[in-house]
Amino acid sequence: MGSRSKAKPAKGRVKANGKPRRRWLRWVLGSTLGVLLLGMAAFVYLYETVQLPAANASATLQANVYKTADGKVIARSGTVNRENVDISQIPVGVQHAFVAAENKTFYSDGGVDVRGMARGIYNTVAGKGTQGGSTITQQYVKNYYLTQQQTISRKFKELFISLKVDQEMSKDKILEGYLNTVYFGRGAYGIQAAAQAYYGVDVSKLTVPQGAYLAALVQAPSQYDVATATPEGKQLALGRWNYVLNNMVGMHWLDAGTRAQAKFPQPIQPKGTPGQSGQTAYFIDEANHELTSNNIISDQDLAAGGWTITLTIDPTKQRALQNAVKTQLTSQLDPNARKVDANVQAGAASVDPKTGYVVALYGGDGPPKHFLDNATRQDYQVASTFKPIEFASALENNAQTQDGRQITANTLYDGTSGRVVQGSAQPFGPSNEDHVNYGDITVQKAMDDSVNSVFAQMAVDVGLDKVADTAVKLGMPAKTAGLHDGPAIALGTMGGSPLEMAGIYATLDNHGKLVTPTIVKSVERGGQKPDLKNPIGGQVISRSTADAVTSVLTGVVNSGTGSAAQQDSQVAGKTGTSDSNKSAWFTGYTPDLVTSVGLFGEDAKNHSQVPLYGVGGVERVNGGGFPAQIWGSYTRAALSNESPQQFDLQTDQGAAVQSDAPSTAPSASASPSAPPSTKPSTSPSTSPSTSPSHSVPPVNPGPSRSHIPSPPVTGGGTSTPPDSADGSTQGGGPNNLDAPGRLPQGG
Repeated sequence: MGSRSKAKPAKGRVKANGKPRRRWLRWVLGSTLGVLLLGMAAFVYLYETVQLPAANASATLQANVYKTADGKVIARSGTVNRENVDISQIPVGVQHAFVAAENKTFYSDGGVDVRGMARGIYNTVAGKGTQGGSTITQQYVKNYYLTQQQTISRKFKELFISLKVDQEMSKDKILEGYLNTVYFGRGAYGIQAAAQAYYGVDVSKLTVPQGAYLAALVQAPSQYDVATATPEGKQLALGRWNYVLNNMVGMHWLDAGTRAQAKFPQPIQPKGTPGQSGQTAYFIDEANHELTSNNIISDQDLAAGGWTITLTIDPTKQRALQNAVKTQLTSQLDPNARKVDANVQAGAASVDPKTGYVVALYGGDGPPKHFLDNATRQDYQVASTFKPIEFASALENNAQTQDGRQITANTLYDGTSGRVVQGSAQPFGPSNEDHVNYGDITVQKAMDDSVNSVFAQMAVDVGLDKVADTAVKLGMPAKTAGLHDGPAIALGTMGGSPLEMAGIYATLDNHGKLVTPTIVKSVERGGQKPDLKNPIGGQVISRSTADAVTSVLTGVVNSGTGSAAQQDSQVAGKTGTSDSNKSAWFTGYTPDLVTSVGLFGEDAKNHSQVPLYGVGGVERVNGGGFPAQIWGSYTRAALSNESPQQFDLQTDQGAAVQSDAPSTAPSASASPSAPPSTKPSTSPSTSPSTSPSHSVPPVNPGPSRSHIPSPPVTGGGTSTPPDSADGSTQGGGPNNLDAPGRLPQGG
């Protein structure tokens, strides 16, 4: 037999004595140690060689450029509003508030938060946003020495410079530098400018609660400015303020008893964008708010400047809107002859329903006369412009009346003024305007004439939570105050803005696909182009529901309270007049344009809400008056170069497709305090009407009838309810003034 050679072990294979494995381990350990030593050497080298750069917080500030949709530059911003102060001028309690808010370990740490930096670097690499943990020292370095650019190199520079600053400067000097460079919103850099912008005082006069609010602002200046924030933003700001004060107690910088007695320090009204006036100031404020509140650009990065922001504003339509307000309203006001004329504020927003672009916006006289943007303010009741939302909810939820019939445009309801709603644990019997009794009328007729008693009952029939849910789906913020106020929501007791209502009606115009209005068309800086959110969303209600509501709303314009808004094109819309005549609305749309116009009673001196009675020599201002006239004049001019359009509707109900629905003429009650009729309506039909979707409407199936009787009033009454500043409706509830034939100025 031949001899066999002894097999050699494969390279790297472990022998019984384990020698190859030990060599591998030694190699790994040696390499790791080498990398660590190199890393440490590099760290020491960089630390020793990196020098503190020259301060560039002011030098690097650039102007932001704002353009209209046609590319024309309308504004540049970038003026620094800052006055440096010594740390000794800042009350110690205020200093502690910022440390408690931003960096509780400030007085003991080494100037950097390694874990926070790692998180920030990871977020930058992964594209998950620009937020990462930073100490006060790091924020000071970024603000004073570096830029707001979110890059890996900038973050490493921040690390080494922060370590060096912490070694070479006292904590008081670092805190002083931070407080003099941080951005607070309202164009204010540094705490001295912030003290003046938010409280109108020198920094030395700030109280601890005021300082805690300024410290809370740093996290999100535009979102947390309670003077202009959304209801949700206000809640977040209050929560952040409480967080700061509670931290101060935990760090023994504030007595628990003093903390318990602290009240939120309401800031003064903002003075607008520095250097900007008129409508341009409103454009800039809204664009900046949209960019920062949606986390597209941080407040600090936006304030650093260099951005080119193209707006969606169409100059031709913008001129048409401003001219309509002038010719239909302001030219008719004479504050010298009628003091009430000085209390009128107008706001309007116009949106393209196909793109979501805000093509025109009117916010008031503009700074320096009026700083608050009336197009985006949310503090006045939307009144009867909410009724289409309620009807949409009825259709979307296949709701039925109390006696079990489907709710459609043809369903009959009892329109007796002051009739107490059935099926509600909360007594509610709202009056119709002038206490007119309509008897049995269709939903279509009730929408045309804005009959309160019908929609109060419908809200209960649909379900109050379902109505609120539909409102949110259509674009109303979920935390809107008053959205869960019981049956009164049917009359629009919640606050809203013209821009918000334009978005909701644009969603109806867009066949149920969500439209979230945007005023920013594009934004870029040096090749950097942040992604913008798509204004057009998904289907939030069915097309058949949206089209049916549109069809019904054409009746409001053709034969109801909105006749002043008639155009060559088909128009759908709704009037609204709030409790005590403090606001009046018309929100309407053609197939191509949606516009919401609001008039608000605001005391010219103290800015409180006041009635609009007597404005322009008119006994009372209704939605079908000035608002509808402004809407009509603007829309006529805005669409003057376009052919008349008709809605493309897939529905078999509503005024746009039916002309033979019965109606019942209203009858005035004997007196405002006369009780409503107790006569029951007739028996219902055996076949309730339904609302399938059809491109070609079938023969009108006729109305269904509700035989719910009108019982004697036991809780609501028919008398006009007392004024309620907070929109509450105890007693009779809001008295929405929208009835036809009683509208001044052709409404």
